[in-house]
Amino acid sequence: MEKASLFLLLVILLIQCLPVVPVTVSTTTPKVEVHENSDAVLSCDFRTEKEQNPRIEWKKKGTDVSFVYYEGHFRGAFAGRARIKGATVTLQRVTQKDAGEYRCEITAPHDTITLGETNITLEVLVPPHTPSCEIPSSALTGSVVQLRCRDQQSIPPATYSWYKDDKPLTPSRMANATYHLNPITGILEFKTVARGDTGQYSCLASNKVGPPKMCEAKHMKIEDVNMAGVVAAVVVICLVIAICGFGGYYAHRNGYFSKHRGRTNANYNPPPQDPADFKHTQSFML
Repeated sequence: MEKASLFLLLVILLIQCLPVVPVTVSTTTPKVEVHENSDAVLSCDFRTEKEQNPRIEWKKKGTDVSFVYYEGHFRGAFAGRARIKGATVTLQRVTQKDAGEYRCEITAPHDTITLGETNITLEVLVPPHTPSCEIPSSALTGSVVQLRCRDQQSIPPATYSWYKDDKPLTPSRMANATYHLNPITGILEFKTVARGDTGQYSCLASNKVGPPKMCEAKHMKIEDVNMAGVVAAVVVICLVIAICGFGGYYAHRNGYFSKHRGRTNANYNPPPQDPADFKHTQSFML
């Protein structure tokens, strides 16, 4: 009997000496990637020390922290399209607006540590959309020309490839290449276009989430510089400059630009004439 009592006492002491495990929260998938309009599972597992009825909360982090699940109900845009099992949440028909960082919080008031949490990042993948293409209709030989292609909706961001007359243009690393193609920015740049660059151009956007999309092909025509027209324009400009210069010289030579021409002095008073001079003038006229 004494041995049994001693054994029971040792068991009780051993239990009291065991380390206390407070509330712990974890996730099996800290980063979740799903396609748009599909379901996303945000896992949250927890274990408490003493609390039998812990409080479960889900929040979405951003410029402002908003509630997803609070006091036993889904909130805001998640109401009616989400469900919870244990602490794991399933979001239905996710869109790009649902992407972001979520936090699962477990509150256990009777535990030594009363709060535990874990974070999950949700990324919603979006297939390529038809890219917008900027293709000039015409350009002059020898000029620098840029063709631009952009899809702002695909996630992850799309990469781009260009086609001329339905044939792919390959990125060239040669120093003497006539064009440069950037698959990240979607810019196709010609350093000096030639007549041989005339053709139908189109751009393809792809990101491996869905089928690639291509913009409508547009025709770009490269024309030679009209040298006869340039020479004629230069001759006309030279004639205009010469005529203006001669006219200015003639006007200056004839005093049209004189500062004192036609100017009268309002303060000038002629001196009085001597009557004798007046009589002398009359006799001279007779």
